[in-house]
Amino acid sequence: MQPNLTAEEISAVWHRLDGFPEVDELVIEKPGGYPDLDQLHSYIGDAEAAFGVWISPRIINEEFLKQHPKLRYIAMLGHGFEPFDAAMTRRLGLTITNTVYGGQTIAEYAWALLMEVCHHVTWHSDKAKKTDWTNRGNQERYGVLLTPQIELYGKTAGVIGIGAIGLAFARMAAGFGMKVVSYSRTKRTGPEYDFIEQVGLDELLSRSDVISVHAPHNPGTDKMLDGAAFDKMKEGVILINTARGGLIDEDALVAALRSGKVYGAGLDVLRDEPFLPNHPIFAFDNVLVTEHIAWLTRESRLRACSMAIDNFRAYLDGKPVSVIN
Repeated sequence: MQPNLTAEEISAVWHRLDGFPEVDELVIEKPGGYPDLDQLHSYIGDAEAAFGVWISPRIINEEFLKQHPKLRYIAMLGHGFEPFDAAMTRRLGLTITNTVYGGQTIAEYAWALLMEVCHHVTWHSDKAKKTDWTNRGNQERYGVLLTPQIELYGKTAGVIGIGAIGLAFARMAAGFGMKVVSYSRTKRTGPEYDFIEQVGLDELLSRSDVISVHAPHNPGTDKMLDGAAFDKMKEGVILINTARGGLIDEDALVAALRSGKVYGAGLDVLRDEPFLPNHPIFAFDNVLVTEHIAWLTRESRLRACSMAIDNFRAYLDGKPVSVIN
C-alpha cells in the first residue's frame, strides 16, 4: 500500500458495489503484493466479475479461464495491457475492460522524469545539504554545477502515442514553449489536437529533442524503438518511457547511451519487472529508473476504483464501455 492511502479507504470505494441490486456478494481481498496464479484462482473462485486482474497472456488464457466458468466480466485497473487472445475471451463469453483513469497523473510523472534528466535537482540538493559551507575550500564549489542544465524552451518534443496520457504530456510540453510533434497509428482529430503536428514515426525520431513514449505494447509495437530507430534520432536526444518496457529494445538503448546518441533517459518501466539483477542500464548515471510507479498517486488510485465501478454499471446496463476484447 502506498504511504498516503489505506486499504480501508480503497475498500470504502469498492463498497459502492453493495448498492448494485445485481451484486449478491462482494469480497474484497487485500494481498500484500500482486497475487500469484494460485492466489488468483483462490480469489476469483466462482465469481462472475473480478476487478484488478492484470491483463497478460500468463493470466488471460484458456487454461486459466476455464477454471472459472462463471466468470463473465474482468475489470483491469489500468490503461495498458499485454497482448492476449481476445477471440478466445469472447468465445468464453467474457467482457474485459480497462480503466483510463491516469492520463494526467502518468503524464506528470513522465514530466518529472524529464525535469530530473534536464536538471538533476536531487543531486544538486544533496550537494547543497551535505557540504560544509563554512569550509573555505568548499566555498569555492558554491554554485558549481554537477551536471549541465538543459532548457526545453524552443525545443521539439516528440510524443509516441497520443491517447489520454500522451495528450496530457503534449500539453505540458507546449506549456513549456516546446514544439510538439506526435505519432500514433491513427490520426487524431478534434480541436484538442490542433497544437500538435502529427507526423510519421521516422520524422518524429529525426526531429525530436525529447521523445516520450505513451504507446500500447502489442506484437506490432514490440521493440518499436530498436537500433534502426535510434540511428534516426538526433544526437543527444532525451528518452522518457512510462508506458511499457517492451516498446524499447534495451540492448539498442544501452548502445545508444554509450555512444552519446541518447543524452539521458527516464524509465519507469523495463521489459522484465521486477527488474533483473545487474541490468546494464543501471550502470549509467544519466539514466533514471523507477519501479512502474507513475500511476501511484492517491488521487489516481481512488479514481481508478470509481471509474471501474462506473464501467461495471455500464456493462450491467447493457452498454459496456472501455472494452478491450
